[in-house]
Amino acid sequence: MVVEDEGSLAKLVGSYLERDGFDVTITGDGSEAVTLARQVDPDILVLDLGLPGLDGVEVCRQLRTFSDAYVVMLTARTEEVDTLIGLSVGADDYLTKPFSPRELMARIQAMLRRPRTTARVVASARREARTFGELSLDVDGREVAVRGTPVALTRTEFDILAALAQDPGVVFTRAQLIAAVWGQNWVGDEHLVDVHIGHLRRKLGDDANQGRFVRTVRGVGYRMGTGR
Repeated sequence: MVVEDEGSLAKLVGSYLERDGFDVTITGDGSEAVTLARQVDPDILVLDLGLPGLDGVEVCRQLRTFSDAYVVMLTARTEEVDTLIGLSVGADDYLTKPFSPRELMARIQAMLRRPRTTARVVASARREARTFGELSLDVDGREVAVRGTPVALTRTEFDILAALAQDPGVVFTRAQLIAAVWGQNWVGDEHLVDVHIGHLRRKLGDDANQGRFVRTVRGVGYRMGTGR
């Protein structure tokens, strides 16, 4: 689904998606986008941040109540706060206008490869569900629970947690997490990882200072906590 009120850009993005074999739904209205998303259940949402009326942040917030579709946020505003707000409600990636449609397609293809990457890791490691104190992680079933209560994560948040859990004694740099989750060819601001880590911690009831589940190793990156 392409949600963009600039008609010519929406058609251009839609044509690139169709060329790659996607079925495409286009709308320039935020409220209509939420309604359509319930109907068509998209795999990918290309979402403009600066929509009139219901903006991209609110569309993404409402989408996350019923869908785990990948969301690529488009923004004409370069201020970091806009990007961080968009990511904090569950966007997976972002591009600043003007952008190359080919770069957008490369980002989308990289995101769609991620579930298969996770599956390969699980198959090669032959691991069952893992526990870290009060945290239980089932990579095969893509389920997370804290103290037995299921926690709803976005695909990106889950993939980051699964990457950390596959080698819990290893400290991952931002670049390593980017490669594991977004793919080797991803290009952008590596602090994207920090935003998703912060959102992941909030959902798990974790604290950056304690790092029970996700621990910060200053100057290096992140590693899995023990859950205690």
